[in-house]
Parts: sequence; structure tokens; C-alpha cells
Amino acid sequence: MSAAKTVGAILLGLLILAAIGVTVLALYHRQQLRKEATQYPPPGKMVEVNDRKLHVYAEGDGDQTLVFMAGHGTSNPALDFKPIWQRMVDDYRIVVIEKAGYGWSEGSGGPRNLDTMLGETRKALELAAEEGPYILVPHSMSGLEAIYWGQKYPREVEAIIGLDPLTPNAIGLLPDPSAVQLYSTYFASRIGLSRFMPDEDYETLFPLVVSEELTEEERRQYRALFFRSAVTWPMVEEIRHLKANAETVAGLESPSRIPMYFFISDDQEREVPGWKDALTDFLSTVDDAGHLRLDTGHYVHHEEADVIASRSKAFLQGAR
Repeated sequence: MSAAKTVGAILLGLLILAAIGVTVLALYHRQQLRKEATQYPPPGKMVEVNDRKLHVYAEGDGDQTLVFMAGHGTSNPALDFKPIWQRMVDDYRIVVIEKAGYGWSEGSGGPRNLDTMLGETRKALELAAEEGPYILVPHSMSGLEAIYWGQKYPREVEAIIGLDPLTPNAIGLLPDPSAVQLYSTYFASRIGLSRFMPDEDYETLFPLVVSEELTEEERRQYRALFFRSAVTWPMVEEIRHLKANAETVAGLESPSRIPMYFFISDDQEREVPGWKDALTDFLSTVDDAGHLRLDTGHYVHHEEADVIASRSKAFLQGAR
């Protein structure tokens, strides 16, 4: 056998072994997902929208309803927002809507443009019997959806409390995502490679799980949902539609009559220079607006929940 054929045979053998390894890992991952689905059933309502079941978590009996909208890639929105909603549930009705591919919600093969996502969100709330008008609490990328909601259906939006929310004029500051990195991360997540992430890396990535905000049972649940809903296909599609979605919002009038208050991360400003100005410039188009800069990471609600809850209550009382 020639040297070239020998090398070819070795490479073929390695590819076969790699394929077998990936198949075994994926089968194990699916088995564990089924087991975890039994251990951790959805705590809220599952409603069917566009042939997909979406999860809506709700608590509280207040006469104003806060709707929490997760930032891109948040695998467990119901628990991710707990630091804030547990501080506000005594005074408000709190609702966490989990978009397709997030948390317990099933995935979707459809487009992730704003009309589709907002349509699903509004229908899910309707089917869950959650009545508006709503106070929207979007984190990060959901800022675009919240603003669009105010543009399209202003009577349904009482106010917007933004948690370092993305605004249409901030989109140009963000680096273009690498397609290779995006799709490779998606593939790794779907075959279950994330299950082998070292504990220290996991805790660095998700400091909430080592905080006092979650119980031990909730920490286990958080991890199970990370394995299920980290980097799903709808999340990939959201990135692909991001610029077009921002252009859609930018092409419409600012919902200037809807009160807005933004909590802005200093860390995000350091990573994305101009971030603060982009958010405050957008607020300058709003009649009743305010903001507070926080020396935190992008997940401002994980680090300054007390401040965010108290400032939000004060702003909403004034706006009302």
C-alpha cells in the first residue's frame, strides 16, 4: 500500500470513529433530556401557538402586569429573572414569557422576524389568560421586540423597563457574529457537548447559580434547562434576523408616549463603546423617560436586583 493510501485509510478510520463518538454522545444526550424532562416539568402553563407549545410562567395578583422578555440565548428565563420578580411579586402580577426555543418552550423552524416573534408572544399571553395592558421588562435583544410592540400596539403597553435593552440605533455597534462560531456552538449544544463543561467554567458563565437567589433545587433545574435550551435553532435564527429586525424598528416612529426607564450596564459600555449613548439617545425621543447606569455586567438584574426593583417601582408609580 502506498503512503497516500495509508494516510487515506487512517483518516477514514478517524472519521468513522468520530462519527460513532458523536452518535453515541447525541443518543446519551437525548436519553438524559427525557429523564430531566420528567424530573423538571414546566412550572407554568404550556400553550400551543403555531403548532408549538410555549411556556408562560406567572405569579402574583397585582393590578399591573409585568411581562419579562429574555435576552438572546437565555436558557431558563423563568429563573433568570427571579432576582427581580421575587422582589416585585407582592405588588404586581409577574409573567415570564419564554419564546420558542427558550426554557421549556418548544423550538420553531419558522423565521425569527419581529412580526412572527411578537405575534407568538401576544398569542401565548392571550391563551394563558394574561390580560394587558402590560409593563414590558425586556433584557438585551428583546428590547427590539418590546419597542416594536409599543410601535404596533401602543394601547397594550403601559410602560417599558429596559434591562440593558438593545435599541435600533445600537445595532451598528455590535460586532458581526462569526457564522463558524455560531453554527459550531449550536452543533456542540445539540449533541450534548455542554454536559462536559467543567463546573468552574459553568459557574463563571452563570454566576446566578452560585448566588443566594436560587434554591439548591432551582440550581439543578437551571442546569438541566441549560442542557436543553442552550443555543437552539430559533436562537441562531434570531441572530440571522437581527439587523433586519433593527431596521424594522428604526423605520417606524418612536413610541414616544410610552414611559420608559433603562438600566444600563457599564461593563457593556466598556465592551461596546457607544452603548450608553445609543440607549440614552433613544430615550431622548420618549416623553417620560429615565435611566440609571450600573457598574455591572450585561445581566444587570443578576447583580443589582434590589436597586432595579426599587427604582422600577418608583418610576412606575410616578408614570401612573
